[in-house]
Amino acid sequence: MLQWNAIVCVHEHGWRTAFEKLGDYGILTKTSFLNVLFMKAEDMQMLLNRLRKDMEDDPASWSFLSRLIPVTNTFTFQSPEEFEKRAKEVVLNWVPKMAGCSFHVRMRRRGFKGKLSSQDEEGFLDGFLLEALEKTGKPGHISFDDPDAIIAVETVGSWAGLSLWNREDLHRYPFIRLD
Repeated sequence: MLQWNAIVCVHEHGWRTAFEKLGDYGILTKTSFLNVLFMKAEDMQMLLNRLRKDMEDDPASWSFLSRLIPVTNTFTFQSPEEFEKRAKEVVLNWVPKMAGCSFHVRMRRRGFKGKLSSQDEEGFLDGFLLEALEKTGKPGHISFDDPDAIIAVETVGSWAGLSLWNREDLHRYPFIRLD
């Protein structure tokens, strides 16, 4: 089974530079989607901090990088129904961390065109989380203006990766670029 814990998106013609620059950070694998790579980093926190420092020291040399999105949970799916079932299981674990918070879900879909809609799945997961938070007695609310948290959902074909990011981490690691 393929192991990955980050999606790397590069600007046009940037994949070769990505392999050169990011090879020391983890193992990169091409996907079947243009300018989209999987990455497996042994220590994600170290990668995030090192990448932030390296980008601050020499921003021009990182111009090939569009986004790097670490994920904490990955799974495969074969249908929209299976995607929704598995995604709900993942985000349900984050409800305690999201109590009383403003948030939204941001999905980037690659593949499953015509079968899986990013906008519909964002709304589905937003609604599911609002209900789950309401049941805890500490409701949250949807916000797109500097929310407390954003849930990143990245799909590549039949693979999905999800992660929860708080406002501080999103400011600390500007290369994540969820919105």
